[in-house]
Amino acid sequence: MSHTTYSSTTIPALTIGLDLGDRLSQAYAVDAAGTCVEERAVATTAAALTAFLAERPPCRVVLEVGTHSPWISRLVALFGHEVFVANPSAMYGARRRRKRNDRLDAEFLARQGRADVRLLYPIQHRSAPAQQHLEVLRARDQLVRTRTAWINHVRGAVKALGTRLPAASAEAFPTRADAHVPDALRPAVLPLLTLITTLTTAIRSYDAQLEALARTTYPETARLRQIAGVGPLTALAFVLLIEEPTRFAHSRDVGAYFGLVPRLDESSTLTPQLRITKAGDPLGRRLLVSAAHYILGPFGPPCALRRHGEALMQRGGTNAKKRAVIAVARKLAVLLHHLWRHQLTYDPQHGGASRAA
Repeated sequence: MSHTTYSSTTIPALTIGLDLGDRLSQAYAVDAAGTCVEERAVATTAAALTAFLAERPPCRVVLEVGTHSPWISRLVALFGHEVFVANPSAMYGARRRRKRNDRLDAEFLARQGRADVRLLYPIQHRSAPAQQHLEVLRARDQLVRTRTAWINHVRGAVKALGTRLPAASAEAFPTRADAHVPDALRPAVLPLLTLITTLTTAIRSYDAQLEALARTTYPETARLRQIAGVGPLTALAFVLLIEEPTRFAHSRDVGAYFGLVPRLDESSTLTPQLRITKAGDPLGRRLLVSAAHYILGPFGPPCALRRHGEALMQRGGTNAKKRAVIAVARKLAVLLHHLWRHQLTYDPQHGGASRAA
């Protein structure tokens, strides 16, 4: 999701604030004068919300981002209403109001949306197909993280008895570890090794599915994979998370979208160095950082991105390597967007690109 554009700041005839709950959602409607004209609870189901939206003329509907906001925002737009999805972290700041409940939240959304939608810091949800395809990536990520946790558990359990398991890739770990597990631990560990093998098979199935998806549905990922270290997963995640490259007027804004820029807390005399914001999608940011590690690692080929990171590391200072990796990840995100939006061919030696024929 990203900040969206809004049509105007004209006060609508009717503005509805919709505080979404898992089972019940609270609606609060105000007219152009700010007078409350309706308050009611609506079941958070497609049928109930369809009935609620269909009986009203076109109006402005405001809701907060959340689990249900993607499909509900699409449902609202389907009935011709103007929909805005508010970003609560930006809207409320560091601290939320002390006095709040569903009714007050719905009223707050309605009045903020009536006054000026810019106060909502509205975001734009992805399309349904992009969201569905992104869930395949997220499911694979869950399996990979679970497999890593189980492998670490097995290594720790064996180490506690004075034995070390040999180094091995995640795919080869069950086979190599089986011969070195102490007899006393075999009843506890062998079922885990079997499950790790099962997870590996499932991950390979996801990999094949995602490779086919990138090749057939998202051919633009091939252009992004020109950069060493950017594989099908990173390219596909980048395309799905942004979805439409023209959403960003400038490629440099993509670094902030993935939370790879430092926080800002300046005053007239102080400009402290802060950690990155970590805004946006954690999976996309993690894949970009992983690609940056490869670019700066022993197998990364000579290129402008690598030279940029090495120059930062040579400056030294606290956490020089970590800072360099984040800087390369941010520069990589900007470059990927630039290649994608302008349909360019990557030039690794000069860090730029040339117009594709």
